[in-house]
Amino acid sequence: MEEKKPLKAIFLDYVMITIAALLLDIGVYLFKFPNNFSFGGVTGISVVLASKLSLSASTLNFIINMLLLVVGLIFLGKGFAMRTIYASVVISVLLSAMEKLFPMSAPLTNQPVLELIFAIILPAASSAILFNIGSSGGGTDIIAMILKKYTSIHIGTALLFVDLFIVIASCFTFNIETGLFSLCGLLAKSLVIDDVIENLNLCKYFTIVCDSPDPICDFIQTKLNRSATKFEGEGVHEHHRKYIILTVMKRSQAIQLRNFIHETQPGAFIMITNSSEIIGKGFRGLN
Repeated sequence: MEEKKPLKAIFLDYVMITIAALLLDIGVYLFKFPNNFSFGGVTGISVVLASKLSLSASTLNFIINMLLLVVGLIFLGKGFAMRTIYASVVISVLLSAMEKLFPMSAPLTNQPVLELIFAIILPAASSAILFNIGSSGGGTDIIAMILKKYTSIHIGTALLFVDLFIVIASCFTFNIETGLFSLCGLLAKSLVIDDVIENLNLCKYFTIVCDSPDPICDFIQTKLNRSATKFEGEGVHEHHRKYIILTVMKRSQAIQLRNFIHETQPGAFIMITNSSEIIGKGFRGLN
């Protein structure tokens, strides 16, 4: 629960939400809207509807997001996170501000594939940041949350169906080329989100086999502010007593530990493994 977090951590969460909202809006306004790319979500619906209505895509995005926020508050009640409300409002307001400050009547470049890449990467990175801190950008995520609460449909399945429907609509609204670009964007978006989340959470898992564990454990505790587990073992070849140390830390700390062991115990055997799913105190909770 957010209320159990320190004030500094809550503040940093909202800073990250604001940065994510800015990334999303840059990708959407500069690259997605001008090319009529429609990967799903509220921005995708806005692109399709804007071609049929007199309102701009940015204005439609704001209206739909606000309506969905009201629906979310009605059906999801107190469980509807404040961070999602904040993210939705910031995304919509920034997008409307961009439209007024930097009006665009045509794509930024004449390279649709290049613009498709940025239209995928920036919003996907934004979504990954939001999901990583337990938030979302609202929009069709709210529909998926409602479906999950009141039906047996999985949230991922609900999102896929909503997004796929919007992509298919773009094929009929615009042309087959735009529809195919949008389909590629939909397929690539999930891959980019997964990859960004994995890299954001990437940690290093150490298995250290050494003769003298105390200096290494002291360095881990005092210098890196991490903990470790040690236990005794025996070398199979020479039957010498060995100590095994297990510890997990962030990448920047891992470099310090690796250098320390190399300098103080060059004979130690070190195995370093990447992991993005570390659950426990100092990392992630189970929820």
